[in-house]
Amino acid sequence: MYLELRHLRTIRAIHEAGGLARAADILHITQSALSHQVKGIEEQCGVELFVRRARPLKLAAAGLRLLRLAERVLPEIEALEEDFRGLRSGRAGRLHIAIECHACFEWLLPVLEAFRRAWPEVDVDIRPGLAFEALPALRREDVDLVVSSDPERIDGVDFSPLFDYEPLFVAAATHRLAARPHVEAEDFCDETLLTYPVERARLDVFSALLLPARVEPRAVRQVELTAVILLLVAAGRGVAVLPDWVLREVRTHAGYVTRPLTAAGVTRRLYAATRSEDTTRPHVATALRLMRTEPVKLQRR
Repeated sequence: MYLELRHLRTIRAIHEAGGLARAADILHITQSALSHQVKGIEEQCGVELFVRRARPLKLAAAGLRLLRLAERVLPEIEALEEDFRGLRSGRAGRLHIAIECHACFEWLLPVLEAFRRAWPEVDVDIRPGLAFEALPALRREDVDLVVSSDPERIDGVDFSPLFDYEPLFVAAATHRLAARPHVEAEDFCDETLLTYPVERARLDVFSALLLPARVEPRAVRQVELTAVILLLVAAGRGVAVLPDWVLREVRTHAGYVTRPLTAAGVTRRLYAATRSEDTTRPHVATALRLMRTEPVKLQRR
């Protein structure tokens, strides 16, 4: 037996219309062509599908079974066709994001809120579990965008600059380094450094300061949440280095001090990695634009 989608549409149309003439109008074919098509379906199935003496035309038992199949399959096909129309028109798509920057949630959530308002039909997801294998996942098409501070030369991948930020030292207001105008790598030798639970090479304090100076803190304590890091800092349990957007509220808080790393300060840049063929897609371009503008609003508050 060989069935096509048009056969299922024919069965459904005849059942809904109650006769061949009206069903032919629904299907935009002649009644003669529809009769020929019904005969062909019955020949394929090897059974009669209609009670022909009934008025209006009714489905026989075999026809009802075929109708149930049509009612299961056709809505899924029609939904898929609508999805494809959305993709062709640029209204729909997918934006699954992997984050190599642990603190990026601070600015990414407002970005995604604005993105959803602009592109409500795009499937958006954040995949923090891919943080250490994000770029291979991008090439496999498991994700569509990677937020990273470490651009690489990868065929078929674009690294679009997003914005610059300053990693800042933060300590309790009573800390021994509070009076310093800035901190140097050697100042961490006697400190407990509070960090996110990621590899050292991806932490600004190590990549931009401690590793080049070959300085090791007295201790390193990994903490998952920014809020907990700041609580421990305020309690004098350690110091931290966090991006300026994370520290926008505590920079004027009496219980904390923030200081630049070195006299010149340190500036880092975030990038969005996308597959080259996707970079100019309308919804991806919107996401990149919001990622460049929304975080800057947080930095200026």
